[in-house]
Amino acid sequence: MDLAINQTHGMVCAHHHLYSSLARGMPGPATPPLSFSNILETVWWKLDQALDLETIFWSAKLGALEALETGTTCIIDHHESPNAIEGSLSVIADACSEVGVRVNTCYGVTDRHPASNFPPNSMTEGARRGLEENRRFLSGGGNGMVGLHASFTCSDETLENATSLAREFSVGIHTHVAEGKVDMAAPSRLSRLSEDNWILAHGVHLEDDHGIRGTIIHNPRSNMNNSVGYAAPKRFVNPVGLGTDGIGADMFDEFRLGYARLRENDIAESPLTVWKMLEVNKSLYPDCLQDVVTWSYPNVNPWHLAFTPGVKPRDIVIAGKQVMKDGIVMTVDADEVRSKAAEVATKLFKRIDDLP
Repeated sequence: MDLAINQTHGMVCAHHHLYSSLARGMPGPATPPLSFSNILETVWWKLDQALDLETIFWSAKLGALEALETGTTCIIDHHESPNAIEGSLSVIADACSEVGVRVNTCYGVTDRHPASNFPPNSMTEGARRGLEENRRFLSGGGNGMVGLHASFTCSDETLENATSLAREFSVGIHTHVAEGKVDMAAPSRLSRLSEDNWILAHGVHLEDDHGIRGTIIHNPRSNMNNSVGYAAPKRFVNPVGLGTDGIGADMFDEFRLGYARLRENDIAESPLTVWKMLEVNKSLYPDCLQDVVTWSYPNVNPWHLAFTPGVKPRDIVIAGKQVMKDGIVMTVDADEVRSKAAEVATKLFKRIDDLP
């Protein structure tokens, strides 16, 4: 497919959490978190506990809309909702389909519900239900992987069962790896299980020769926000892609930040290093090659885009269907989606407030 200089194939977000789209404005913890573990326990793990199928749907629909509005046509999603597991992946797929965005999703299996010690000695009921949701979705023809939250919240039994399920369906595992120091033991637990089709989000605290197979997904903005450190992704022998970890799906914006973070430590670096991560993203979701995005900027070139904020799509065609024309999404009423999402978010925040 020949593209003009102001066109690209669809952008791919290689690690997203669509369930976090409603998180903006959510009530903060009573005591400000002072560590990554505190952030997980008092913010994100409370959010996912409060989700129901309605909030999952509107969060995914809002996230898909915002992805489309930034030229992202393909999302690799990682989902968790421990009190609304069954059917959750289909709800996400349906929401994205209504917007017209492609999604590959999975349920992040974990033993942290109801276990309190990580990792537990054996698989919990919560992990069994998460595995079953992955199985249900994949066996029904859903486009997905098998999700794991992170090895530090999973028993060895859970890791083994998730790996077996992924092999059964010839898909990879999508998991967080060494995002914080709490998960530094990940290589010793995952190396022997891993395969090249795994997606390894973050990798901040991995050793250079960590031994885990798969594609590492760099999430610079999220890593800075959570104060977990810099992954220094050039050091890995693994392929490296680019994700957002749930902070939208604007891949040009993430590219610019990734380049600035890289350049901060190496004056000789060029934007091409991070641009190659976007190319790796395409290999993870090759359906994007069927999509065409026409941009507002006349020359979509990494040297231009690294220093040009505000570039937006003008027209988008996904699999031959025009879903945006002159900057307007044609598949859904954007104002209606935002209004309904705000309404549902209010109920979500109330449930978060009511959690212990």
